[in-house]
Amino acid sequence: MIRLSAVIITLDAERTIGRCLASLDGVADEIVVLDSGSRDRTRELCAAHGARVAVHPFDGFTAQKNRALDLASHDHVLSLDADEALSPELAASVRAAKAGWTADAYAVNRLNFYGDRPIRSCGWYPDRKVRLWDRRRGRWAGGLVHETVALAPGARLGRLEGDLLHHAYERAGQLLAKAQAYSDAWARERAFRRRVGPAGIAARTVVAFLRAYLLRGGVRDGYEGLVISAGIATGVFFNHAKLLEANRSVRTSLVVTTYNRPDALALTLRSALRQSEPPAEILVADDGSTDETRRLVAAIAAEAPVPVRHCWQPDDGFRAAACRNRAIAAATGELIVMVDGDLVLHRDFLRDHRRAARRGRFVQGSRVILSEPVTRAAIDAGRIDLGPLAPGTRNRKNALRLPWLSRLVSRPSRDVYRVRSVNMSFWRDDVLRVNGFDEEFVGWGREDSEFAARMQHAGLKRLHLRFAAVGFHLWHPEAPRAQLERNQRRLERTLETRAVRCERGVDRHLPPPA
Repeated sequence: MIRLSAVIITLDAERTIGRCLASLDGVADEIVVLDSGSRDRTRELCAAHGARVAVHPFDGFTAQKNRALDLASHDHVLSLDADEALSPELAASVRAAKAGWTADAYAVNRLNFYGDRPIRSCGWYPDRKVRLWDRRRGRWAGGLVHETVALAPGARLGRLEGDLLHHAYERAGQLLAKAQAYSDAWARERAFRRRVGPAGIAARTVVAFLRAYLLRGGVRDGYEGLVISAGIATGVFFNHAKLLEANRSVRTSLVVTTYNRPDALALTLRSALRQSEPPAEILVADDGSTDETRRLVAAIAAEAPVPVRHCWQPDDGFRAAACRNRAIAAATGELIVMVDGDLVLHRDFLRDHRRAARRGRFVQGSRVILSEPVTRAAIDAGRIDLGPLAPGTRNRKNALRLPWLSRLVSRPSRDVYRVRSVNMSFWRDDVLRVNGFDEEFVGWGREDSEFAARMQHAGLKRLHLRFAAVGFHLWHPEAPRAQLERNQRRLERTLETRAVRCERGVDRHLPPPA
C-alpha cells in the first residue's frame, strides 16, 4: 500500500473547503494546504481538520501548485482545488489505486456544478483531468492560468472510476467575475504572441456561444445551460478584447543614430514626428557630432509633442555600437525601433513595426536607396513625402507599402550578412539579455550582423519584413572600411562559439541596481 499526500491550494475558501477535506477522510495519509493569504477562516478550518498549512503569496496557478507539491511528504500525490471534492465512488477508486498502483498517473472525470445542479452539457463534462500521480514522473506546467500536469515521456496513464465534484459557481455573477479575472492573465501571457482584430473577437464570441449552447447541448439544461453558454462566450470575448488592448498598448522608443549630418537628420526627425502611431519618445544616438546637430535636436525637441532626447558621446572614431547602447540604456519603451539618421520614414513606419512585433523575434525591415540627385533635392526642399517613382531610385519595390502582401511574403531569415540596423526593431529586454551591441567593434562593418547572430543564438527569430515599414535611405558617401577585416574576425568568432552575450555592451551604460 503506497502512502498518499493530498495537496490543496486555497484562497478565501471557507465556503467549500470543509466539503473538500471531508471527502479525503480515509483516502489521504496527509493533507497539505498551501494558502495564498486568505482573510476568512480557511486556514483555521484546515488546521482543525488536521491539515498541514503553509502560506505563500499567489503568483500563478502553475507556480503555486508546484510549490504545494514540494511540501508533500510522499511521492504519490492527489491534487485538488478547494472547491473540489471526491465522490464516494472516486474515493473508493483512489483507495484501490493505493493498494494496487499500476500506472504513473491517473485521470479522473470532473463533474462541474452550477449551484446544486450537475452540468453535463456545454463541454463541461467529462472535463477529464490528471489529479493522481507519482510526482517523480510529472509536475504542473502551463502559464498563469489553464495549468496541466505534464508527465514524463513514456509515463503510463490510467483512469479512475467516479467523478471529481467541482462546485464551481453559485450564480451568474461568479461566472462573470472569473471570466474577468482569468482574462487578465490570459491576455498578458499572449500579448505580442498572438494577434486578433475586432471582427475576430466578434466571430470567436458568437462561435463560442453557439458551440456551447447548441452543439454541446446547453439548451437542454434550461436556464443554467443558457447562463453557462453566455459565460463561456463572455470569457472568450474578454480574453481577446484584452489581448487586442494589450497589443496596442506597447510603449515604443525610436532610436535614431547620427553623426554630423544635421540636414538628413532633420528630415528623419520630421518624418518620425508625423507618424500615424507616434513613438512614446525619440532618442538621438549621436556618435560625436558638432554643435550644429545639438542645436537642431534642441530646436525640434522644443516643439515636439513627444520627448526628444539627445544621447551624445565624444567623437573618438566610428563607435556606432557604443552610441546605440547609450540610447538603448536610456530608453523607457518595451519595444525599440532603430533607424539611421538618414532614413526618411513612411507615415505608417512605426505602425508597421508594432504590428510585426512578436515576443520571441526581432524585425529587420528593408530600405529604398535614393540616388545623390534625389537626396539633394529632398534635402533642399525639406521633402519627406517620398515615393517609388522618383528618378534615380534603386530597388523601387521596397517603396511599396502593401500590408496584405507583407503578411504573405515576410519570412524568417537567419542570414546575418543581410542585417542592417538602418531599419530594425526588437524588445528591450531581449537586447539586455544579449548585452546589446558589442563595443569592441570600432569602425564600419559587421557590428549589426554580430548583434543579430547573438540574438539568434539566444533563441530569437529574425523576421525579414517586406512591403511594410517603408524607409527611404538618403544617399551618402560610403564609410571607410579599414576595420572590416578585424570586425569580420570578431563576427566569425561569435558564430563559431555561438555566443549570446558580449563582454562590453549595454550594461556599461545602465544605472546601477537600486
